[in-house]
Amino acid sequence: MMPASSLSDHLPDIDDLDRAIVNLATQINVANYELLVLIRRFDERAGWLKWGFLNCTDWLHWRCDLSIGTAREKVRVAHALKVLPAIAEAFQFGKLSYSKVRALVRVARRETEAELLAFALKTTAARVEERCRELRCGTAASDAEANRAYARRTLTLRRDPERGTMSITVELPLEAGELIDKALDRARNDDLSQGAEFAEESWSARQADALVAIARCYLGGNAGEPTANPGNYQVTVHVDQAALTEGGGRSGLPIESVRRISCDSDKVVVLENADGELLSVGRKTRIVPATIKRALWARDKGCAFPGCCNRRFVDAHHVRHWSAGGETCLDNLMLLCSRHHRLVHEGGFSIQKDYLDRWMFKRPDGRAVPSCGYCPNDMIDDNVESIDPVNCVRDSAESYLTGRSSLLQMPMPPPAMAI
Repeated sequence: MMPASSLSDHLPDIDDLDRAIVNLATQINVANYELLVLIRRFDERAGWLKWGFLNCTDWLHWRCDLSIGTAREKVRVAHALKVLPAIAEAFQFGKLSYSKVRALVRVARRETEAELLAFALKTTAARVEERCRELRCGTAASDAEANRAYARRTLTLRRDPERGTMSITVELPLEAGELIDKALDRARNDDLSQGAEFAEESWSARQADALVAIARCYLGGNAGEPTANPGNYQVTVHVDQAALTEGGGRSGLPIESVRRISCDSDKVVVLENADGELLSVGRKTRIVPATIKRALWARDKGCAFPGCCNRRFVDAHHVRHWSAGGETCLDNLMLLCSRHHRLVHEGGFSIQKDYLDRWMFKRPDGRAVPSCGYCPNDMIDDNVESIDPVNCVRDSAESYLTGRSSLLQMPMPPPAMAI
């Protein structure tokens, strides 16, 4: 085979180079398909045991000099293609790249394979990955992804006295990061940054100034009261109506995150067709009117979660979400702080009615949250082995004697009269 450098030297013009690159890319796709078939057969026959490995991923990492992540993806895609014949055939003939196939097999099923394949054949790999990510977010299984993103949230401060600077590094869930981005846009005064004196300032420097302005405003007491309107800003989230109501469809964020965000916010309904072309844009409507919000504050006086006294950053939560037919009325609404609001949507907590027709909260394990909040005694039975039996007996005896002495000091009731 002629080396690549020699091949390019003999191509006279750009069109020939273009054709050669496309042909070679197609051959690479075909070779990738054949490689995955071999990997699947090797894994099915447990060929890695001969080399003393525990799985095919570790063997690929060692034998083929692949990273662990790449090897793991190769094995996953190889097995997924076995039950997706249409995608496998297109990949076999070089019509699909490995990047598209890797994204498709995450969400494709036999009943949706043809539709996804038709979409993938006429668009870019980036759009295929975005569509597949939205399909994953449109299912209940995306709760795990939302919880992982929430668990990874971090903010670190590193002071550098020598340089006189401080570095702030933050990682947030996507919807929280978009909120920070909107706040920075509002705090950054672009109109005052057009003068000649600001010509040397970079975009990142103005972003830093905006962050300082937000902190100064908050510390100056201008953050607003708990019941005040927090201001008008708009964050766009693409979600299919079917994902909200039927648990299947596309969503720009994990579906429970969308439900939490839309519990107490304005919405603009944008209607698109299957190809993403705009059909119509509805008017902006408020989910929870101001009159009902005032009544909620008069009733709940803050977060309604048992034991929570938070009166800041509180949202109006639909117990039965409006996308499922829940009404925007006092009987279906309660105030929840942002932390408990997230627990109810993405954290597995639920709200139900008790036998007295009162709202009650339940943990993911089904246990009811006490109406007065948690206390240390609620968790004694979870760690029985750590209790000192001697102290336990002594405390019980002292409690009994104390109660007994209290009973002895009480005045005796008068004798009952005989009838």
